[in-house]
Amino acid sequence: MTNTSTRHLLSKCKVHGTGDAQVILSDSELYVLLLISIWDLKWNSAELGLSDIEIPNQDYYQIPIKWFATSEISYANSDLLLQVLDNAVRKHPDFALYIQNLCALHRRRVKYRRILETQPLAQADQIGPRSLLEFGSCDLELLFSWMTWRKWIYDIDNRSAQETGYLFEPILASCLGGEPIGARNSPVKRLGEDGKPTQNGRQIDCFVAGGNLAYEFKLRVTIAASGQGRFSEELSFPRECKAAGFTPVLLVLDPTSSPRLIELSEEFINADGMAMSGEEAWEHIEDNAGQILSTFVTNYIRPAIDAIGVIDNRPPLSLRLSWGEKSISIASENAKYEIRRE
Repeated sequence: MTNTSTRHLLSKCKVHGTGDAQVILSDSELYVLLLISIWDLKWNSAELGLSDIEIPNQDYYQIPIKWFATSEISYANSDLLLQVLDNAVRKHPDFALYIQNLCALHRRRVKYRRILETQPLAQADQIGPRSLLEFGSCDLELLFSWMTWRKWIYDIDNRSAQETGYLFEPILASCLGGEPIGARNSPVKRLGEDGKPTQNGRQIDCFVAGGNLAYEFKLRVTIAASGQGRFSEELSFPRECKAAGFTPVLLVLDPTSSPRLIELSEEFINADGMAMSGEEAWEHIEDNAGQILSTFVTNYIRPAIDAIGVIDNRPPLSLRLSWGEKSISIASENAKYEIRRE
């Protein structure tokens, strides 16, 4: 790598967002993430310029987010990190995407932890009109607390879906050798009523220029996945890809079948495309990712999705907001998850 490209890679690994939403990784945090990446790939850290250090766990997901922020490695600095990055990318060029993806995952997790700690609780004037539906059904203070909880959980879930989308699609796109394309710059155009392309573009989850492939990613497609208008948009995407000269590919990570999944898959196949779900979709991703990036998928993407997917039991939950201690506690009989509030 050139000195300029290595510095550009370092910048992409360390910084996310702007203003109040910005997350900047410290040199110590990036040092740890580099070390974990090298251990993932079973490379020799000393050969690449890193000294092994004690960390809570070699499994990234088992390390508390706050531990990274408090880790202090005195000899970690930009010059050392640049040298390690250069050495690792020379060993295998796909390492650049591997470390970028791991840093992107970590930064999003840091940002979401910040959201959990700071997402404001609703004020009475924001939710007051909704009391009409339940007013008189229970104690008034209880109703206000219930409405406040409900709004906070709704807001948090929306933020979670948003952050996951921003993280998920670019990572999978990089593993397939492509990139997400926004509607403005998309080579796939909407078809008009006359069947001819218009000037309006279609957003593409992953566009692989070399293979003329346009991917649509979905975690799952359920019978109630979308409103009728939105689903019509999804059905038109493969036809518009074919009209633009590209092969449409549907990847659905959840293997659960549904009438809408079958209907959507048929549209992709009828447009001379491909439709894969469940294990077939995962195998397609890993086969096209190559050895380095398929390791990233195996270590960081599949474990979280697969682990949640096999759980059937939903234990009773106790939700407690402690105003005085500024904490939110989510607990079952055997486990507890606490969020400290700023």
